[in-house]
Amino acid sequence: MDREMYLVLENGEVFKGKSFGAEAGGADMGEVVFTTGMAGYLETLTDPSYCGQIVVQTFPLIGNYGLIPSDFESRKCYLKAYIVREWCQEPSNFRSEGAIDTFLKEQGVIGLYGLDTRRLTRVLRENGTMNGCIVAEEKEIPGAIERAKAYHVEGLVREATCPRNYVEGSDDAKYRVTILDLGMTDCFKRYLIERGAQVHVVNAYTKAEEILAQHPDGILLSNGPGSSEAEPEIVAEVKKLAESGVPIMGIDLGHLMLASAMGGGIIKLKHGHRGANQPVRYLPTDRVYISSQNHGYAVSMDALPQGAEVTFVNLNDGSCEGLLYKKLPALSVQFRPGNDEGMVDTGFLFDQFMKMMEVDANAAE
Repeated sequence: MDREMYLVLENGEVFKGKSFGAEAGGADMGEVVFTTGMAGYLETLTDPSYCGQIVVQTFPLIGNYGLIPSDFESRKCYLKAYIVREWCQEPSNFRSEGAIDTFLKEQGVIGLYGLDTRRLTRVLRENGTMNGCIVAEEKEIPGAIERAKAYHVEGLVREATCPRNYVEGSDDAKYRVTILDLGMTDCFKRYLIERGAQVHVVNAYTKAEEILAQHPDGILLSNGPGSSEAEPEIVAEVKKLAESGVPIMGIDLGHLMLASAMGGGIIKLKHGHRGANQPVRYLPTDRVYISSQNHGYAVSMDALPQGAEVTFVNLNDGSCEGLLYKKLPALSVQFRPGNDEGMVDTGFLFDQFMKMMEVDANAAE
């Protein structure tokens, strides 16, 4: 801890800081992104959608309520590195079981602190998301710039998906929902179970025929890292699932997967939407909701999927945040509905999904 380290961006910008967490393992490299959440750092640390990324917290003090395993959103930390202005070494919280430094050490993730995170965030906002490399010596900086320029990450979904299929919820549940785990945060299982479903979580590369053979009442395409364009194999299976007529709900990467499967275009956002304070407008009622988001891509407004209409738009940049499919029992959103970071108003989207399954079941009788 307290070893001087350097974050080197592919455009040549260099930020000097000090290390905490795990020791640097050579050239720690990833896509550098920022998140604007004032709380929820435990959810950020354990969100599989950050797989392969170096995450910058814009809020200046991180770790003040400690380490709370019951608030984790997945089985481990997927970040390449974690950057904060200041981290709290003595958290105060009756639920705390330690400091984030301990967690990062256990997970093998390097942390940097003492950087000018405000300037770093401005650089990323003005120039867009960039690759970055963490090095320990000034003499390594020139080489780090070149490595960052050449860096390209693959296999994010394969790393983030569950290693084996499993079931949660009561055998007496009214509905059986299959979740295609693209890098899921655990809260979505809980939301479905609370609404009367048993969830069957399957690996992202499970074939559509195998899923449909189990006769699910509904299918949830989960959140996850990266873009649907990087996973054509999964998109092809999602197309089969959509054409089956089984009710589908897509979230985050699942939203992109469904859009790609139905012929929609995907664009990369300049610096993405990451944080728990992203405003979205629900077009059917013209109501505004504050949402939690973590993504760098969006469905193109100029190339919407066939038979889909926009339901949500981002109020900051006008990008697509939700779709309803007219000829399919399917809906999807780019943000995290009904999340556990304080904003639960959009939980009604899960209710809409359950209603789709109810209608489908009644039609089959």
